[in-house]
Amino acid sequence: MLLIGSAPDVVRCAAWPKQAFGKIVAINNAWRVRPDWDFLVHAGDFPAERMPQGDPLQQAQIFSASHYVPAQNSFGGFVYAGGTMSMTAAYWTIHSQKPDVLAFLGCDMIYDQPGNTHFYGVGRADPLRNDVTLRNLEAKSARLLIHALRRGCLCVNLSDLPRSRLIFPRLTLDELGALSSSQLSEMKAEMLAGLQLDQAEEADRIEKELGYFFEDGMYWKHLDKLDEKFLADIDRLWMAAVEASQPKLPISPTRGEIGVASA
Repeated sequence: MLLIGSAPDVVRCAAWPKQAFGKIVAINNAWRVRPDWDFLVHAGDFPAERMPQGDPLQQAQIFSASHYVPAQNSFGGFVYAGGTMSMTAAYWTIHSQKPDVLAFLGCDMIYDQPGNTHFYGVGRADPLRNDVTLRNLEAKSARLLIHALRRGCLCVNLSDLPRSRLIFPRLTLDELGALSSSQLSEMKAEMLAGLQLDQAEEADRIEKELGYFFEDGMYWKHLDKLDEKFLADIDRLWMAAVEASQPKLPISPTRGEIGVASA
């Protein structure tokens, strides 16, 4: 499955064949990139005037907070997963669609380059807002990578930008399409074997022990209960869990590595 955000390079996928992916999930405004998306996952405060109208709705479905909050809760909730739509839409997709691969494009969350910040111009950099759940975006993507692998899903980044906050393996569309089922299974197994599972399990344990879980997803109403130091400790554990994990398949050595992207 393809998950598309609103970074400027997302327009590259407009010409990609639909059959390259089982389904396409668009986040917020990204439904405008191509007309054949299957699912739109939008924030609860997404403006009504920016919603799709007419023809796209004949083949597509739209989901918002009432759908993605329970999905994200099944992975521990927003405080630990990160309260930004790239993470939220990804957890919803893994939970509801159960893909074997979730390919990201337009979700790099880099906003310090000159020019447009989004494919439609200059927009609000949601992941950079002052939010206790978003102090370390790389760690949030590491957590997502591990939770996805636990459910048989490999997260990859199709971006060709030099920097990303996502720490997933990088592939081109052609490289992804060339992977056989056996190679994909081997890639997942290699990555799982490379994880520092003791670090991930310790992060799991601390998350449960702290209990920073709010069923309605509205963690911002409970900020007085959240200790940033403990959250930073958890982030460090998720990062430590993935630092040694690298896929070992015949893909580009410069694009196939997992590493901490520049912030």
